[in-house]
Amino acid sequence: MRILVTGGLGYIGSHTCVCLLKNNYEVVIIDNLSNSNIDVLEKIEKITDKKVTFYEGDLCNKELVRKIFKDNKIDEVIHFAGYKAVGESVLQPLKYYRNNLDSTLTLLEVMQEFSCHNLVFSSSATVYGTPKKLPIKEDFPLSTTNPYGTTKLMIERILADVSKANKDFKVIVLRYFNPIGADPSGLIGEDPKGIPNNLMPYIVRVANKELPILSVFGDDYNTHDGTGVRDYIHVVDLAKGHLKALEKCLKSKGIDYYNLGTGTGYSVLDLVNTFEKVNKVEVPYKIVNRRPGDIDACYADPTKAYKELGFKAELGIEDMCRDSYNFIIKNKESHN
Repeated sequence: MRILVTGGLGYIGSHTCVCLLKNNYEVVIIDNLSNSNIDVLEKIEKITDKKVTFYEGDLCNKELVRKIFKDNKIDEVIHFAGYKAVGESVLQPLKYYRNNLDSTLTLLEVMQEFSCHNLVFSSSATVYGTPKKLPIKEDFPLSTTNPYGTTKLMIERILADVSKANKDFKVIVLRYFNPIGADPSGLIGEDPKGIPNNLMPYIVRVANKELPILSVFGDDYNTHDGTGVRDYIHVVDLAKGHLKALEKCLKSKGIDYYNLGTGTGYSVLDLVNTFEKVNKVEVPYKIVNRRPGDIDACYADPTKAYKELGFKAELGIEDMCRDSYNFIIKNKESHN
């Protein structure tokens, strides 16, 4: 079975490609390298000892997307491609709406043209906005607090409309919580360009002395230690969730939604302390003011994914911290 992975050289996309290849799927990737590196392609092939068909280009380019479908009999699509920095989306909303919506619409039009009816969409827990209670279930009210989240929610609605109009079109929407960690080989991991937006890559760079100190935004939240609590999931577990979703997509009808998380919340300081302990390094930090829009706590109820997809996260916070640091140590020369 041949799977098109959009944004397949990105952080979650690359780990999912490894998982697909290890499970004997054929993989075709399109990526414009705006937040990824071409050497990830070679690393995916090295980990799996399998070849990947790769197209460098933009998903908004309809002729290129047509060529991919024409040259390859695509059975299913996993759609990761899109801009994803929350802060940048607030500053440049038009960039986010144009890219994330256009690329999805182009993909859907070409899928329809080539009678490809199976899609797994990479959504986000941001579509729940500020939840009224915890843990978060799939049927909670949806709202967003930034343009990035709004593009995810808009795409979810587009997909629901398309599946309603076309009874053959099957969609699984995966709402991720906070992916961290890296492939145990240390060859691929989270390596954002520039200053990281996410917590774990920042912790890693402070531990590696690339950045002087970690800023912890607020210590007066209503949590066990005053710092924000989130549901962190190992990216390798997350990748396995996509395989489960592909299998379900082939057997299902219409559209369905699943949280991918562990169901356990850890605070910023839990993460820092565990990272220091398992890796025997120091991560100096300072408490600074809260960021606007940050909430006390956010974690998933993963029951539905377990019951209907057979998905359960298996790796713990120690694995996430160990594998994240292993990745940076193995790739130290590119960071110094």
